[in-house]
Amino acid sequence: MYLTLGVMAHVDAGKTTLCEQMLLHAGVLRHSGRVDHGDAFLDDNPLERTRGITIFCGQAAFHWKDAQITLMDTPGHVDFSGEMERALSVLDAALLVVSCAEGVQSHTVTLFRMLRERKIPTLIFLNKIDREGADVSRVMAQMKRLLAEDCVLFCGDTEVLKEELAARDEALLEAHFDGSAQRDDYLCAAQRAFAACGLYPVLAGSALLSEGVQEVLDAVEALVRTNWKQRESEPFSAKVYAVRRVGGTRYAYVRAESGSLRARDAVETVRGLEKVDSLNMVQGSKLMPLAALTAGQTAAVAGLSARPGERIGRQCGTSTQELAPVMSVQIEPEPPLDPHMLLAHLRELEEEDPLLQVRPEGKGVSVGVMGAVQVEVLQGLLASRFGDLVSLLPPRVLYKETVAAPVIGIGHYEPLRHYAEVWLKIEPGKPGSGVTFEADCPPNMLEMNWQRLIGTHVLEREHPGVLTGSPLTDVHIRLLAGRAHLKHTEGGDFREATYRAIRQGLMQAENILLEPTVHFELAMPQEVLSRVTGELIRLGAELEAPELSEDEALLSGICTAAAFWDFPMKFAAATHGHGRIASRFWRYAPCRNAQEIVKAYDPMADTENPPGSVFCAHGAGFYVSWDRVREWAHCEVEG
Repeated sequence: MYLTLGVMAHVDAGKTTLCEQMLLHAGVLRHSGRVDHGDAFLDDNPLERTRGITIFCGQAAFHWKDAQITLMDTPGHVDFSGEMERALSVLDAALLVVSCAEGVQSHTVTLFRMLRERKIPTLIFLNKIDREGADVSRVMAQMKRLLAEDCVLFCGDTEVLKEELAARDEALLEAHFDGSAQRDDYLCAAQRAFAACGLYPVLAGSALLSEGVQEVLDAVEALVRTNWKQRESEPFSAKVYAVRRVGGTRYAYVRAESGSLRARDAVETVRGLEKVDSLNMVQGSKLMPLAALTAGQTAAVAGLSARPGERIGRQCGTSTQELAPVMSVQIEPEPPLDPHMLLAHLRELEEEDPLLQVRPEGKGVSVGVMGAVQVEVLQGLLASRFGDLVSLLPPRVLYKETVAAPVIGIGHYEPLRHYAEVWLKIEPGKPGSGVTFEADCPPNMLEMNWQRLIGTHVLEREHPGVLTGSPLTDVHIRLLAGRAHLKHTEGGDFREATYRAIRQGLMQAENILLEPTVHFELAMPQEVLSRVTGELIRLGAELEAPELSEDEALLSGICTAAAFWDFPMKFAAATHGHGRIASRFWRYAPCRNAQEIVKAYDPMADTENPPGSVFCAHGAGFYVSWDRVREWAHCEVEG
C-alpha cells in the first residue's frame, strides 16, 4: 500500500525532530538529526541549516509493516505557506504536530483549517509532553475548542476510546453495547471515521526522547487506507507539486495518480508531448534511480518542463493555488550584476515557487512575498545559488482593479495583411471571482474557433488596469461581436484586438482600486486586550465583539494587509509572547486612500498596453486613439 503523509506544525513544535525519529524507527537513518543542530536529514539546504527552520518541503520514503510511506516534512513558518500548500495537493493523510507545552498556536489553527477544507484525513501528535508546563488535558480541551470536537485521544482509557468510536458508527454501536464487538470492528469504524474526517486521532509523546513515535507509525499504517492498486491499470496521470534543481538538472516532483511511467516514455503536458529522461526516488538530498513510477508513488522526473500545480498525462492541465501574496518587494541589482541576469535568475526561482509572480519593474524586478522572513530568505537564496548581490526596497501592497458599471470595449488590429476586430462588454463580477468569460456573439458573425480563441486571450494573462497598472479582477467579460478576414486573419491578430478591447473599455469605465484585506483571530491574556484593541483601531481594523473566557480574551476582525504587515511583531511584544495570532487573506476591497496611489501611474505612457487600435487605409496601418476607435470600428453593435 502506497501512501503520502505530510507532517506540519506551527514553527518550533518539534515537527522535523518527529520526522527524523520516524525515519530512524523505519531504518532509513542510523541516528536522528535536529534542525537547531543543523544536521537534520530532511532540512539539507544551507539556508535551512543556518536559520534552523524548514523552508522547502523535504521528503523520504520508507516501509512500515504493509505500507510504503512517502514522508513530507513541510515548512512550519507562515511565510512559506505556499510551499506547504503545494504539498497538500498530493497528500493521502496529514500528521499535525502540536506542542503540549505551548498548546494550540496561531499557525496550528490555520493549518488545521486548510486540512479540513481539503478533506485531508489528519492525525495529531501532542509533542513535548516531557516539557515543564505540558498538560495533555488542557491542550485536548483547547483542541476541541479551537480545532474540532472530533479530536479524540488514542491513548489512556481504552473503554472511553471504544465508546467514542461506537458513537460515530451506527453499525458498531449496537455490537458495542451487547458486548459482541471485536477489535477489528473498532478498527474498521476508526478507519471509516478517519477517512471521512469525522475523527481526528490524537497521540501523545516526546519526539526528542523517542516516546510515542512507534505508536504514530502504527496508527498511520492502521488508519490510512488507499486504493492506488486499483488505478494502476488506468492511463498514466500525475500531479506536479514541486520543481527542484539538483546538480544543474531540473526535476519535476510528481505524485502518480493512475497508471505507470518509465524512463524514456513520452508523456502529455500542457506544452505538448515530452520525453522522460529519468525517474528518481527522493531520499532527503539524494536521488535514487527508480525503474518505474506507479499510482500512489512520488518521484523526481527529469526531462519535463512542467511546473507546480500542473497535471501531466491523462487530463493534463493547470490549477491555481488558493494562497496568493498580497505584498511585493522591488529587488534591484548591485553592480556588476546585470538587470537582465537578475530577471533570469528570479524566473528560475519562480518556476519553483509560482507565487513569486516575477515581473520587470523600474530598475529591477518586482516579486510577490508572503512575509518579512521570506524576503530575507529570497535575498540569501539569490546570493547562495547565483552569487547575486541585490538591494531590497520596502514592501508594497499588491493592488488590483475592477469596474463599477458595465462598459463596452472595442479593439481593432489591421496593419497590412492582418485583420481582427473584437467587441467586449466588461461587467462587474462577484468579489473573488477573478476574470470570467462568456461568448455572446452570433456564430454567423464570427466563427466559433475565433470566438474560443478570443476567450483564451481574455483568460491567458493578467490584464493591467488603468488606475495603477494593477491586475484587473472581479469582472465578467462577454464577447458581443467580432470580425475576421478570410485571407489575412491570423491567431495573433485576435490577441492584439482582445487586449486592446479590454484596455479601451477600461479607459472609458468607472474604475475602482482594490486593496487586499486579511481576517485575523487573536487570543491573549485579558489584561492586554484594551492595548491591543486600541492599536487595531488605530490601524483602521473592523473588529468583532471580543469573547472572554476564564484565562484569555479572543478578538477577531478584518484589516488591510498593508496596515497589518508588521502588527504580528507588535502583538508579540504586547503579549510578551503569550498570545496567539492567526491571519489569512480575506478578500480585495475598495482602497481607502485610492486618490493618493493612482497619481503615480499614467495609462497613456504604458506603451506595452496601448488602449488605441490599428486600422488600415491606402495600404498602410495607422493608430487611432482609444476615444475615437468607435468611429472607425467595422462591426455594428447596439449599446
